[in-house]
Amino acid sequence: MLSLESLAELCQLHERDLAAEVANFELKGRWFRPYPDISLMGVVNLSPDSWYRESVVLSTDSAIQRGLKLAAEGAKLVDIGAESTILDAELVNETVQKSALLPVVKALSSKGILVSVETYHPSVTAACLEAGAAVLNLTSATDMETHYRLVADYDAAVIICYIQGGKNVRDVGDFKFSDDLMNMLYEYFAREIEKATKAGVRKLWIDPGMGFYYKNLQDSTVRIRHQMNTFLNTFRLRGLGWPICQALPHAFEFFEEEVRTAEAFFAVLALLGKTDLLRTHEVTKVRGVCRTMEVFV
Repeated sequence: MLSLESLAELCQLHERDLAAEVANFELKGRWFRPYPDISLMGVVNLSPDSWYRESVVLSTDSAIQRGLKLAAEGAKLVDIGAESTILDAELVNETVQKSALLPVVKALSSKGILVSVETYHPSVTAACLEAGAAVLNLTSATDMETHYRLVADYDAAVIICYIQGGKNVRDVGDFKFSDDLMNMLYEYFAREIEKATKAGVRKLWIDPGMGFYYKNLQDSTVRIRHQMNTFLNTFRLRGLGWPICQALPHAFEFFEEEVRTAEAFFAVLALLGKTDLLRTHEVTKVRGVCRTMEVFV
């Protein structure tokens, strides 16, 4: 059971990490400052395989309209993906991804909306950055230097996602736990941050990868315990000096018919762990959580 005692013990064990300073940066005239300033990222899914039905759009026009709606609701970034990350989703080749993504990226960017594109294909990264995307949501574990150089060339930002045991998010198997997951994440991100900054990247977030579908994390209790522990321990990654993005999960098995409220609950845990950027399908619900937690003094 999550309790004040468990939170107090966590803070006492890692007190030094609580005060670590984290970078802020500007993207196309808008500043992203770290916790307690919280930024929201709304989601547009162009894949019909995405199970979160409310985020799925099946045409360019509907994708643009959803992006505009998310921005109006308070999303500072709008994240667009053309391929779902679920295990049995159809693989979408680079040509099809570009044909789906580019008109949406161009339209939203032309209206001053900061667009993030989720992909692991370098050619899709290049095309979307050229079309005006401000952020690469990188779901690859290969060709990293190529992606980083592209991000640097366009003075964009990158979200570096933790991916274990595969070439990309669609290539993962079982998740291998360690005695201390956060040490494992810290080492992974330290290596990737060094690569990215050497390539010229000056704007980035790190993402522990809560939304990815490892085969042995399909058991709801195991998966949700892992997610909760990661959210609450997120502040231990702040020593890396960069802000943290978390994708908020769903926990259908626990929330059942109220599954659309799950992301608001997980947002509380993520904010307790000092997350800086929340990726959510439910912008208005999570925005309310952020506003409520801000008034506590």
